[in-house]
Amino acid sequence: MNKNFLFAVAILTGLVSFSFINREKNTTTYEYTVVTVIESIVPNGLGRSRMISSNETKDYMAYTSTRSSDKKEDKRNKSSRSEIRVKDFEETKLLNFYNLGGIRFQNIVSNDALMTSKINAMVAEGWELAFINTGVESEGGKEDGQGIFVTRFTFKRSI
Repeated sequence: MNKNFLFAVAILTGLVSFSFINREKNTTTYEYTVVTVIESIVPNGLGRSRMISSNETKDYMAYTSTRSSDKKEDKRNKSSRSEIRVKDFEETKLLNFYNLGGIRFQNIVSNDALMTSKINAMVAEGWELAFINTGVESEGGKEDGQGIFVTRFTFKRSI
């Protein structure tokens, strides 16, 4: 037989046998938590900036409605806002992006230091940073006077 043919058969046999090796499935279960940072981008430093995270859990299903094309089967959720509201949470004061003089880079780097401290503390508690999502509602001109920059840090850890 041809040496190249035997070599190809040996490689193919190895690949096929390797694909049948019993691999353990990843059965790790995770819990997740979110830390939200709200930084004011209101001119003249008039806004409020905070880093917040919940100290309690909520079951989203307790506040969820079920809808269908058959109106008779619709189940409207009758939860009040006070039932949904989380009252046990951690709130860290942050500095606003702007002051009377305009953008304040020292405030931004101060916020970065506080966020880094929170991330490092959570990592030390066994959390792993899984996702970061950001959004902005920017100041819309002379008459608006509104604006926030939101960052959501999603952490996970195995349970």
